[in-house]
Amino acid sequence: MTANDTDTDILIAGGGLAGATLALALARMVPQLRVTVAETFPLASNAEPDSYQPSYDARSTALAWGSRLIYEQLGLWPALAQHAAPIRHIHVSDRGHFGAARLHAAEYRQDALGYVVDNRWMGLCLVRELLKTQVQWLAPAEVTDMTCHGDNVRVTVTTAGEARELSARCLVVADGGRSDLRERLGFQIRHQPYGQNALIANVTTADSHQFAAYERFTDSGPMALLPHGSPTCASHQSALVWTLSNSELEQVLAMPDADKCTRLQQRFGWRLGRFTRIGECNHYPLALTLVDNPVRPGVALVGNAAHSLHPVAGQGFNLALRGLMTLVEQFRLASEQGCNPGELAVLQRYQQLHQSDRVQTAGFSDSLIQIFGSPLPPLAAARDAGLMGLDLVPAAKRWFAGNAMGLGGRKARIQRPGSHNSKALSHD
Repeated sequence: MTANDTDTDILIAGGGLAGATLALALARMVPQLRVTVAETFPLASNAEPDSYQPSYDARSTALAWGSRLIYEQLGLWPALAQHAAPIRHIHVSDRGHFGAARLHAAEYRQDALGYVVDNRWMGLCLVRELLKTQVQWLAPAEVTDMTCHGDNVRVTVTTAGEARELSARCLVVADGGRSDLRERLGFQIRHQPYGQNALIANVTTADSHQFAAYERFTDSGPMALLPHGSPTCASHQSALVWTLSNSELEQVLAMPDADKCTRLQQRFGWRLGRFTRIGECNHYPLALTLVDNPVRPGVALVGNAAHSLHPVAGQGFNLALRGLMTLVEQFRLASEQGCNPGELAVLQRYQQLHQSDRVQTAGFSDSLIQIFGSPLPPLAAARDAGLMGLDLVPAAKRWFAGNAMGLGGRKARIQRPGSHNSKALSHD
């Protein structure tokens, strides 16, 4: 079967934030490739962001500055920015200890260190742009199997209970950290449970956040409060990520909202004044999940299907964006050279280029949990010294800021059609 005999060139299993971003990047950067997205949920009846109404209980994603640069390159940032609360200050502290580190965007001549954007808003903006492209959507539809046939793959897609086969040159699995397709295809994962859960909610405090993000390490696990709401007027809303043990999670979920706020106050402190409201609480178990070999002939895993990290450093989705752009870079080069994008050599090159970033970012997130989760006095003293050092040593602070802003990862060289110069995309 030749390339022209296939139904599509790239079939993306999963149309969430990662899958939709990949589809948009391919449409922008490699328009000669035919792209199809299979998504289990139906498209919104009205994908126009003009219909968007911000919700207090919306779940959100922290985008680093480097991720903003990616979305700028894709032409999506002006839309995203309409509801992106900037992070202009970061305060890192260890409960019960003196050490603290502080970062300020102005010190690096940037408008922000990162941004907090509601997932639904990001999804609407992505879909609106994708509907203007030649990307084909199959929704609701689920990819349930794949087999290799020579240089191409046969993919089973189930819609309304009926299965059919599509041929493609490459399947990209982007259906999340609990990927059923990953399991069916037999990819081996390393799964390290932390014995903790992330409780996600939006909260209101008596004091305005003033566009500051707080990372607070406690003896029961880290918690983060990120500025949420208006991108121009500092509000009293913050997005909470609260790490809890299994028993603590059960206790907190059973509490009335007022008691939840009291418990949160005890753990976080008074930097934002009194907690006055907590919204709908979502939660999920925390684990480090890595697929050591996320590529095979004709198939590649991306995003949470390839790696799921502890949210302590807020690096998961930003790492995924870097990987997506590295994959787009390899697809573009393969297309220019007349190669099959599903060739193992093409996909292995993507894996090799992204591997060090994956290992370093996963290791950094995991080490924070190990170091700040230990009650041993020597480690507590070392944490104090380390946090104070970050505040006092310019080189260490620049390194920490670079990672927080998503500027430490590999930069993909992407040349847009019609451009004679390759442009580097910073990936977080």
